[in-house]
Amino acid sequence: MSVVVALGPVDRAIVERHLGSDHVLVSNPSQADLASAEAAIVRGNVTVDREVFDSMPRLRVLARTGVGTELVDLEIARKRSISVVITPGSNTNAVAEGALAMMLHLSKRLSELTDLVRDGRWEERDHFPLGDINGATVGIVGWGRIGQRLGAIASALGATVRAFDPVAPIPADTRCDTLGELLAVSDFVSLHAPLIDSTRHLINDESLAHLKPGAILINCARGPLMDLDAVHRSLVDGNLAGVGLDVFDEEPAQLHPIMSDPRVVLTPHVMGLTRTSAAQTYADAADGIRAVLRGETPAATAF
Repeated sequence: MSVVVALGPVDRAIVERHLGSDHVLVSNPSQADLASAEAAIVRGNVTVDREVFDSMPRLRVLARTGVGTELVDLEIARKRSISVVITPGSNTNAVAEGALAMMLHLSKRLSELTDLVRDGRWEERDHFPLGDINGATVGIVGWGRIGQRLGAIASALGATVRAFDPVAPIPADTRCDTLGELLAVSDFVSLHAPLIDSTRHLINDESLAHLKPGAILINCARGPLMDLDAVHRSLVDGNLAGVGLDVFDEEPAQLHPIMSDPRVVLTPHVMGLTRTSAAQTYADAADGIRAVLRGETPAATAF
C-alpha cells in the first residue's frame, strides 16, 4: 500500500477514486506520514523546497495541480529522479472564462453601477459610459491553451483578437511581433504567459508607455508578470481604465494601494477553480501519480 500525502486541501473523494485501492491518501500529514510517502499532491500555493523534499526521502512522484512549477525546486526533483506531474488543460476553460468575466465586469462598470443603485443615485447613471467586447480588440499575451481559448471566446463575441508570444506559432492575422505592438492596438489586454526569467515584470513602466489609452488590463496567470507599482501608476495617470487581478506577487495577497481603486476587481487566485475544473485537476493529478507508481508514463510532466 503506497502512501500519498496531500500538501494542501484536495477533494478526497475524487483523488481516492482515481488513485485506486492500492494507495492510501493522507491529508494533514505528520512527519511520520511524510517520511513514508511515495507520492504527494501539491496545491498551487505550497512551496516545495529542499526542506520539504528532505522530509519525504521515499518520494517517487510529486503531482502539482495546474501547470506552474515556480514554487517547486525542479533541480532537486531531477537529481533525485522524482517525477513532477502537472495537469495542463484541466482549468483552461475556467481561466479563460474568468478573464472574460473580469473584462465584462470592468467594461460594464458593474461595481460602480451597483453602488449607484444602492445609494439611490439613479440620476447619475449617464455618468458611467459602458464599453463593449463586440467591436473591441482583445490582446492576449501568451498563446497557449488558455490564451487560445480566450481568443476563441472573444472572437465569438465579435472582438478582433491579437496575440503576442515569442515562441508559440500564431496565425499571421492574429500575431503581433512585439509586446509594444499588441499594447498599442488593444482595448483589453489579458496575460496568459508562464512565469520565467524573461516574463518577470513583462508589464512595466516601459511596456505600459505603448499602451492604448483607456485599455483594461487583466492578469489571471502569475502575479510577477506585472510590476504592480507601474500598473498602479498607469491607472492613476488615466492611461489604464481598469485592472483585473486574480494573481499576486505574494499569495495570500499583500495590501497595495491599487486595491482601493474602484476601477480594480480582485479575486484570490480562484478563476481556475470552478467546480468542473477543480474536479478535473484532482483527477488528473491522481491519475499521474498512479501511472508513475505503476511504472507507466504520466500524461504530462514538468520535465
